[in-house]
Amino acid sequence: MMLKCKHHDVRTTLTLDDDVMRLLEKETRRTGEPFKAVVNRYLRLGLIAARQPQQKPFTVAPRRLGLPSGLSYDNVQELLEAIEGPRPR
Repeated sequence: MMLKCKHHDVRTTLTLDDDVMRLLEKETRRTGEPFKAVVNRYLRLGLIAARQPQQKPFTVAPRRLGLPSGLSYDNVQELLEAIEGPRPR
């Protein structure tokens, strides 16, 4: 036997923080959607996002590149000439 699911509106009372209420009202004015639609949309977005696994933070593993012997970072112009060759000025 197959069950049929019917959509039923469920009424409930929410106590919203003042800052959340201001954001929802601002979004209602911006989109022209009814308050109920805006609340439902953002509840869905928040619930879906909460189910997503946390991404690992991006990290860079530093490594020493080193310089050929006899070269130094102290004089960049000299270093560039040694690596790329002399340039006309």
